[in-house]
Amino acid sequence: MKLSVVIPIYNEEGNLQELYRQIKSALSGVSFDYEVIAINDGSTDKSEQILKELAVRDKNFKVINFRGNFGQTAAISAGINLSQGEIIIPMDGDRQNDPADIPQFLSKISEGFDVVSGWRKNRKDKLLTRKIPSWLANRLISLITGVKLRDYGCTMKAYRRETVQDIHFYGEMHRLMPAYVSWPGAKIGEIIVHHRPRIAGRTKYGISRTLRVILDLLTVKFLTKYSTRPMHFFGYIGYWLLSLSILSGIWALLLKIIRGTSFISTPLPLLTVFLVLVGLQFILMGLLAEILIRIYYETGKKSTYSIKERINI
Repeated sequence: MKLSVVIPIYNEEGNLQELYRQIKSALSGVSFDYEVIAINDGSTDKSEQILKELAVRDKNFKVINFRGNFGQTAAISAGINLSQGEIIIPMDGDRQNDPADIPQFLSKISEGFDVVSGWRKNRKDKLLTRKIPSWLANRLISLITGVKLRDYGCTMKAYRRETVQDIHFYGEMHRLMPAYVSWPGAKIGEIIVHHRPRIAGRTKYGISRTLRVILDLLTVKFLTKYSTRPMHFFGYIGYWLLSLSILSGIWALLLKIIRGTSFISTPLPLLTVFLVLVGLQFILMGLLAEILIRIYYETGKKSTYSIKERINI
């Protein structure tokens, strides 16, 4: 199986038939095997019925029905886990992503990229509630992760299977996957994709999702940089707090010696004790995190490195 197209679906009855037609049209001339996997994320409209009808008609169209609504990340994760393609392309089910861009993704990834991200350069969404928050989030994510992409929020991306097959998705992590897979050395590219206005159905996204993505960014940043050495993260914070406690204590002593200021008259002694306690707590948290990391890697037989290729081994 060369290609798996993964589509999370939630209440998209007005889009499914046309989306299916456009995907079939985009892939009509290909010479390889492919599959389209639609994940029904607990839709309450007629989406499940329509998906079943399409699956009966076309053996390459496959359906996963969730028992409830678990979110877009869970749906994409299920699609990836149950797919068979060497290349996996998730895309939205609202027809704003254009299936005609699929060959462009395949062409770009054939150049040697492990991940190709879509860039909705001419985005057809509302300025205040969608475009501006997305622009700010993209700049922040690029700054913190060091992986500079113009549009993390575009669901349409292409992944080589070996890049994502062992990764577990949580929260809104599917949007941050390019940053996450950069840690083991994935080569990441970006292409301009055609973005279309929503014609049928209602949007499920809002500014609250942007805020959740930013919170997940903290998790991804920690996992990509400190997952094998958490003591460095917590320990550095502890050192800084202890250093500040020393400065605070010296300041209190100088005030006592030079000005005769009583320790009771200044909050510096209390601040010193507080910083010492919190600093020691961060160092102890680092020790506990180190123990947990070792349990995670050793009991699960997981590796702290990623091999790209083996020759004569």
